[in-house]
This record gives sequence, structure tokens and C-alpha cells, in this order.
Amino acid sequence: MVGRAFSLPEPPCRLGRAVANQWLLYSTTKNMSQASRRQFLMGAAPLLLRAQRKTFDVRDYGAEGDGTTLDTAALQRAIDAAAAAGQGAQVLIPGGRKYLVSTLVLKSGIDFHLADDAELLVSTNRQHYPEGSEGVLTANGAQGLKITGTGNINGRALEFMTGYDKPGEIWNFGPFRPKIFVLAGCRDLEVSGISFGQAPFWGLHMVGCERVLVDGLKIRNQLDVPNCDGIDPDHCRDVEIRNCDIVCGDDAIVVKSTRQAVDYGPTANIHVHDCAIETKDSGLKIGTETTGEIHGIRFERCRIKSCCRGLTIQLRDEGDVHDVEFSEVEFVARRQAPPWWGHGEAISFTAIPRAANAKVGRIYDVRVRNVTGRAENSLRVSGAAESRIAQVRLENVALTLDRWTDYPGGTFDNRPTTAYPGVEKHATPGISIRHADQVVVKDCKIAWGANRPDWFTHALEAEAASNLAITRFSGEAAHPERDEAILIH
Repeated sequence: MVGRAFSLPEPPCRLGRAVANQWLLYSTTKNMSQASRRQFLMGAAPLLLRAQRKTFDVRDYGAEGDGTTLDTAALQRAIDAAAAAGQGAQVLIPGGRKYLVSTLVLKSGIDFHLADDAELLVSTNRQHYPEGSEGVLTANGAQGLKITGTGNINGRALEFMTGYDKPGEIWNFGPFRPKIFVLAGCRDLEVSGISFGQAPFWGLHMVGCERVLVDGLKIRNQLDVPNCDGIDPDHCRDVEIRNCDIVCGDDAIVVKSTRQAVDYGPTANIHVHDCAIETKDSGLKIGTETTGEIHGIRFERCRIKSCCRGLTIQLRDEGDVHDVEFSEVEFVARRQAPPWWGHGEAISFTAIPRAANAKVGRIYDVRVRNVTGRAENSLRVSGAAESRIAQVRLENVALTLDRWTDYPGGTFDNRPTTAYPGVEKHATPGISIRHADQVVVKDCKIAWGANRPDWFTHALEAEAASNLAITRFSGEAAHPERDEAILIH
């Protein structure tokens, strides 16, 4: 309120919290003018009313927080009590402690809040998990669930591994390793502010969820642990992922439609923006699991510090992928040791059947705008005889191809497929277009670094492509004395 000072009255003694707040609201406003009262109610009153939200401190339900006592049952009791209270009740995980947990089932209408530096420590004991459990923080059909705070979830990845493959630069995993999150069929979901790391398997897996906000997550997984994805929206719709800082061994942000026993419907309207990424696999990706339709996907204003492929669409199943846009993205794509998928392709859009005679969908209506990258392998738009890619627009894409690792080159990575060679011997043009129709290359530039091995070839090569449109393309061959800048055959 402006221009008038006032002090808050004391409520009558021995009132409950909710009644005391109502008294405070009434006492504060009863002598105001109508205009002043309206102004106050629009500002301060909601703060007072929010104070009525109940908080359920897990310590009140028996949580020890000593990092060695299993606190799963105590935290579940607090979750269940908060869900019964409703109205956005908060489950409070206080800071300064480590809580050893296995599978927790989160419920509708609660705020699961990791306060300050609170840490959930994932149990490595298989006996602590229910039969068939896949995750630590789980939910099924929850409405209005929030997972918030500034605390951390420690997945203890290396304790689920059985040994290190030094030549492959990868850990070998054991028979059991949980995902950090499995959130299924949730509506109006928010995951914000928290950190998680050392995931032994996928990180944030959301399947069949709608109206989702993922904001400001910090993810610090091992760069040499397989399958430790960052964020996986799967059969989800109306999802915004923003302001996340991700380090992980496998795909950082990957949009999927996995094969499920439940029909969760298509994956649609996913907006990813303003994220920072470091990974050994793809930075921004659709696939590999594409059993259902995926459309309305936007990736923008992201920086990929290191990856094996910058922008990826891997279609291997029967679903169609369309209406996809990548814009304002910077990346560095490099080769990794042989077990890791991806051979340093700058951009890789591939439609290849997973197995011989298997049904495969189509990729069409894909736009790449204002993208800059440095890579050890080509920009690929590569369909197959079974599925031609169509309507791809590359506009203002600037790539520099170079070699700075010692891994073998002169190959394309088609995995996973048994219908075609998984690793294909192929020269490295700047842009490779195969089995594709209506591809537009406009205002694009290919440059070459100082290290140009023999297998670096044309600036652009097209094979079995129709209606290819090239406008204001800049770039020469890596070895202009030997190769043409553009080869179409």
C-alpha cells in the first residue's frame, strides 16, 4: 500500500495457523477505504493465503537423514500425508542432510521440495526396491505434482557398474540400475530448480505426461556411463524445457515415442530452449525409439559444448516425425571411442528400418535455421529406399569440418539397424543428401579446418535426391585440386 503506514495486528492467542491467517487478513483490512482494501487484496492477501499451505517435514515422519538409514518409508509417509491434505501441500526435505532412498511414489497436488542442500542418496541395494520398479522418484497419473528446490539427487552411478572398458572408454553396467525419475501419465507437472547427477540409467524420464514445465535443472552425470540420458520426454505433449545445464554420457535432451503397453498417444508440442549441454552422444535428439507420431518439436537457443552429433533425428520405427525446427544452436561434434554411437556427424537426420522387412515411418517438414557448428563428420540428410526424407530446409547453416581426435574416420554411423550396415564406409562431404526429396539449401556455408584427411571430399554431395534447391551456397571441396565443390549423382 502506498502513502500510508500500518502495523499488523496480533491475532488472538492459541489460534490455529489457518484461523490466525484469516484473522490477520480481516484485521489488516477492516479499516481501509474500499480502494485501498482492493489494492491490498490484490497484493499482500495472496501471500497471506498461501501461508495456509501445509508443510510436511519428513523428519516428523521418522526420516533420519544420516545417509545410512533407509528413509524410504518415512518419506513415503510424508508424501501420503501431504497428498491427503491436498491444496498444494509441501513435502519438505530439509537441507544439511543426506536421505538414503529407493522407490518413492509421488502423488497429485503436492510440492516435493528439496530445500537448500538436501540430498537424496539412491540406494544401491536391489532388495530395497519393489519387484518391477524402474525408478527412484516415480508417479503414475499424478495431477498438479511439483518437484522443486535447490537440493540434489545422487544416483551413485559407478556403484551400479561392474568394470571399466578402457579401450571403449565406457563403464559396463550390472543387472540392475534404476532411472532417477519415472513419471507416467502426469498432468500439470513441474520439475524445477533441483540438481541430479551420477545417474546409473536415464535421468528424467517422463512418459505420457501433459502440460509440463522443466526449468533450471542442473544435471551432472558421468560422461563415461552408458544410457545416462539427461531429459527424456516420451509420448508427452505440451512440454517446455528451459534453462537447463546438462552434462551426461548419453543423449542430453531426447524426444521419444517408446513402445509401451499403454497407449499414451503421440509426442507433440515440445519446446526446448536456452539450455547448455555437454555429452558423448547427441546434444538435441528425436529418436531412436519412434513407434508413434512425433510432431511440433522446437529446439532453439541452445549451446552444445561437446557431443558426437549436434542435431539428430533417428527414425527407426513405424512412427512419422514431422514439423520439427532447430534454430539458433551452436555445437561441437567429435568422434568418440567405438562403443559410443555417432561418428562426429554435425547433423544427422536418418530414416532407416531397425531390421529387415520392419515397418519404418517418414521424416518430413524439418527446418534448420541459424545454426553454427564445428564437426569431424558430415551434415547428413539420409533416408533409405524404404523411407525417403522430404521437405528439409537448411537455412543459414555454417559448418566447419576438421579432425582433432585420433579415432578412425571415413565412416557414417547408421546404428541401430540390421537392415543396413551399422557402420558404413563412406567419404566425408560437408553435406550429404541421400534418398531425399525437396531439400532446400539456402545461405549455407561449408568451411574446412587445417586437418583435411583424404576422405574429406565435396562441400555438398547428393545421391538419389529429387527437387534439390541450392541458393547462395558457399564452400569449396576439401581438396579442390581433386574434387568438385558440388557433386550430384
